[in-house]
Amino acid sequence: MAKLIVSDLKDLEGKKVLVRVDFNVPIKNGVISDDNRIVAALPTIKYIIEHGGKAILLSHLGRVKSDADKKELTLKPVAERLSELLEKPVTFVPENEGKEVEDAVAAMKNGEVIVLENTRFQDIDNDFGKRESKNDPTLGEYWASLGDVYVNDAFGTAHRSHASNTGIATAMKAAGKLAAAGYLMEKEIKFLGNAVSNPVHPFVTILGGAKVSDKIGVITNLIPKSDHILIGGGMAYTFLAAQGHKIGKSLFEEDKVELAKELLAKAGDKIVLPVDHVAATEFSNDATHEVVDIDIPDNEMGLDIGPKTVEKFKEILKDAKTVVWNGPMGCFEMPNYAEGTLEVGRALANLTDAITIIGGGDSTAAAKQLGIAPKITHISTGGGASLNYLEGKELPGIACISDK
Repeated sequence: MAKLIVSDLKDLEGKKVLVRVDFNVPIKNGVISDDNRIVAALPTIKYIIEHGGKAILLSHLGRVKSDADKKELTLKPVAERLSELLEKPVTFVPENEGKEVEDAVAAMKNGEVIVLENTRFQDIDNDFGKRESKNDPTLGEYWASLGDVYVNDAFGTAHRSHASNTGIATAMKAAGKLAAAGYLMEKEIKFLGNAVSNPVHPFVTILGGAKVSDKIGVITNLIPKSDHILIGGGMAYTFLAAQGHKIGKSLFEEDKVELAKELLAKAGDKIVLPVDHVAATEFSNDATHEVVDIDIPDNEMGLDIGPKTVEKFKEILKDAKTVVWNGPMGCFEMPNYAEGTLEVGRALANLTDAITIIGGGDSTAAAKQLGIAPKITHISTGGGASLNYLEGKELPGIACISDK
């Protein structure tokens, strides 16, 4: 069923629009080091205020465990940065419940923007427990009472059922009001959703990262849909061990070897594993390293895919029409073991007739490091949400949006 999108909301003049955004940005001593998530929310916010709506923004920031966290995790610096980006005043309200919030909302004029304080502050100092994270219905109902329309543009929390997403949407719809997806959420639904349900073939999935256990659901769901599944990173060594190869001191999950055998049997030749590695005797960027073939010496560990593997992966990718990439090919955080990940990024950037989708922190970091982000069709903003979507799971933050 198609979901209601913010652009479907034509009559916003004078309406109070609650917007769940994802302003969970890196911040230290009040300084934001990466404002990409704020920038990503601008199209939705601009649509609302340009159509005469009053934008009331809610977001979490970090993990709030006690009052001591509040000073570092206030959204005030985010509101200030948003004001700069919008080139207009943005009002920050240092509360998210109570008279100060209600007065600020009542005072809003058409086209104005306010940012309420960190929603996760509701997870401390109350009788309910984690009111936001555990979806206290009274909190969702309270926030819903502040607005006429709800827009969810925070895909990063779409796999969670929180008061600020499903709680508000449920209460809004119970009151006969609309809950729509923002532009960023729309892109995630469009690109990730189509990749899972209706990919253009050949469809290549690239998976990396440390553990098979993190990606079991993704592999299982995408085996029948993918033409190839390229596997690198630490998880590759569990699969190689399942094939009987020597993996030396490489990271692997011994308790998942039998599962890896089952997945390999189910996938047939769809799963493509490394045929060589960059290996070292220690887990260190400074350690002496070398390229070794598929079997790794007993005293060494694989820390990146090797050049033969890179070429093998590139050969498969050159004919792809849809590519989903999640996870690094090696220890990307160390320069001597980053080349495999970077080479995969370059290969995606060179595809001129394909839908390319990247998710996951290290994969996204590689795209940014290479400067290829503009050449990628879609870079997902959700880590856990992206994986859940690729597993074919229904995400609560999307399910609660009104159908068209």
